[in-house]
Amino acid sequence: MFQIKRKVGKVEVVLDAKKVGRDYMLTLTGGEEHVGAVAVGLFDEKSQRASSSVITMPGHREEYLALDGARQVSRATRKTSIFVVGIHKDNISPEEIKDIVSVAGEMIESFIAFYKKEDELGRQNNDLNNA
Repeated sequence: MFQIKRKVGKVEVVLDAKKVGRDYMLTLTGGEEHVGAVAVGLFDEKSQRASSSVITMPGHREEYLALDGARQVSRATRKTSIFVVGIHKDNISPEEIKDIVSVAGEMIESFIAFYKKEDELGRQNNDLNNA
């Protein structure tokens, strides 16, 4: 459904998003792909708020990306989201980590912009079909 790739130093970071029924499943991977953290994002219609919960694999540090990504996607789509993150590069520097986190945020924003455009087109088509 949606894929974006960005080169950050020596690591290619890939964001894949797929619609699963009414909900969304996203993966953010790079370097040696793996499952480092998994988050679920939820949108509560009553409070109009999004929340997320995360499980992090022992020894991994991707929890922030998964947790924040799931919350952002659920807030934008008003749907449940699953966000899996696994990025690994041996001997990565703090500066490289900062760059990857920044690019990951931009990639999530790109998905949200894509979703909003698709959602708007869907509503327009629905309006035409009901006219």
